[in-house]
This record gives sequence, structure tokens and C-alpha cells, in this order.
Amino acid sequence: MPSPLSLRRAGRLAGRIAGIAALLASPWWAAAQAADAWPSKPIRIIVPNPPAGPSDIAIRPIAAAVQGVLGQAVVVENKPGANGNIGAAEAARSAADGYTWLWAMDPVITVNKHIYKNIGYQSDALVPLNAAARFSQALVCNPRLGFKTVKDMIDAAKTRDLTYATGGAGSPGHLVMESLLSTAGVKMVHIPYKGPAPAMQDLMGGQVDCGFLAAPTALPQIQSGRVTALATSGRQRSALLPKLPTIAESGYPEFDGTFWLFLAAPKGVPPEIQKRFLAAMDAAIRSPEQQEKVKSVDIEMVGSSPEQAQAKARELSDKWGALARRIQLKTD
Repeated sequence: MPSPLSLRRAGRLAGRIAGIAALLASPWWAAAQAADAWPSKPIRIIVPNPPAGPSDIAIRPIAAAVQGVLGQAVVVENKPGANGNIGAAEAARSAADGYTWLWAMDPVITVNKHIYKNIGYQSDALVPLNAAARFSQALVCNPRLGFKTVKDMIDAAKTRDLTYATGGAGSPGHLVMESLLSTAGVKMVHIPYKGPAPAMQDLMGGQVDCGFLAAPTALPQIQSGRVTALATSGRQRSALLPKLPTIAESGYPEFDGTFWLFLAAPKGVPPEIQKRFLAAMDAAIRSPEQQEKVKSVDIEMVGSSPEQAQAKARELSDKWGALARRIQLKTD
């Protein structure tokens, strides 16, 4: 018969074995193992816009640079639709294992939750991790109106009905125009289109008077004289249109219609995986080569920490959410 001492020793040994087994089965240990093995398969970055748009053009060289650092394929997947909700929902519902990320314009994560009844996921299921880049919109009008400045447009809106085109309800052009009209105390009739291209076509044709559109979309038409540019929306002048004043320089000094591109991830990605991916991405974002590549689409690469990205997302959500409530903007 085993002695009491032997039984106690056997009990302690069994307890230690059970403790080790519990540790190996714990979520913490599994996460640590996953972080050590990551990346062991291709990584995807979802872009909730069609191919060849400014955000898509910006992310592809970054993805290639990150792939070189991590030694694993980084694939950009375009998932357009529903003002970005389709792609964002797919990212939000993906496993938080570091193999799925979202690259999106800020309205996708800061505005849509205010204007859609159902965006397809819980808004806190996506976590902004890098406020990577900023961009603005160009205010353009049909030349027949004779407007040369923002003041010309605002003064005209005080005396007669004017219309403005956008790429859709809740798009950057819609938000920034309503922000300007609210600041100036005037109204114009919103004519939403399914994207900036048809909006520009009708603006050139005179079916609609003015509009805030992305500078790359507007630039060829500005240069040809088919539309007249009045200002850009951001705090800094556009690299594509450096002679064009900002709205802030046009009589509204506090105005800021800057938009952002965010990198986000499903909530719960292990910190070590976040750290490695963000380090590779931030190096690409801040590289002179990337800065040069995005000049053609009027994007300024910036980069941020996760804390800064989340603070910026909250700031923009508060700003655009308040505007959406004020103009009673609902899309469904």
C-alpha cells in the first residue's frame, strides 16, 4: 500500500499536470501559439470599393511592401456595395486571427452606422488601427453659371434654387457640401448619383449645377474647362490643385472637410499580430516611394498609432453623426 507521503506527492504531480493541460488549452496559450506561427497563410485586405479607385490605388503598393516584409502573400480583395457596408461586414465577421483587415474611407466606419438601420454587423466589431491617409474633395460648378469663388455660389444660393451632384447619399461629397451649406446658412438641392462618374457627366452637361467630387475625378474636366473649380474641402491645399484655395481660405476659416483612409481589423486580433502587421504597414505608408505613388490620386499618406486612429474615428463619428441628424440623413 502506498504511504501517505507517496499519495501526497502523486496528488501534487497530478495537479501540476492538470494545470499544464489547462494552460495549454487556454485561449491565452492558443493565441500565443497563433501569434508565433503568424503568418502561415495568405493575408487579405478588404477594400469596400471597386478596383482602380483612389483608395484601391493607395493600398496596392502598401500591400506589396507588407508582403515583402512578412514573407507571405498579401491579397487586396475589392468588395464594393451598399456604401461600403458589404465589405466592412465581411471584415467584421471574419476571424480575429490577423488574416483579414479592412482598408476603408472613414464614412464606412464613422457615418454609415448613423444613416443605415442595419449595416450588417455591430459597429464595435471593427477596430480602427491606423489613420493612414487623408484626402479632400474639390468643389466644382458648371461654367455657364459664371461662379469663380465659393462666395459666388453661396450668394447665388441665397436668391435662387441651385442643385448639387454627389456620388451618393452619405458619400464624402454629400457630407462636405451639407457641412458647407449649414455653415453658410443656405440650401441647395441634393441630386445623388451611383458614383462620381455619372455625377460628373451630368454636371458637365448642365443637368446639375455644382458638386463636391474627388480631385482625380474632377481634374481632367477642370483642365479642359468643362467645369469650374472653386475650392477644395481639406485644411491643406490639394497637391493636384495647388493654386486652388481651400474652403477655409474662402471665407470660412474654421471649415475642415478632410476625409481619412483607415486600416481596421475585427475586434480581438492578438496584440503581437497587430504589432507586427502595423509595423510593416506603417513603414510602407511613411516611405517616400508611397508618398510619390499616391500623388496622382490626391491622397496624403500620414500614418498613426492605434490610439490616435481610434480617437480620430470617434472625432469623425461625432462630427458627421451630428450632421446626419441635423439634415435627417437616412438611406433606408
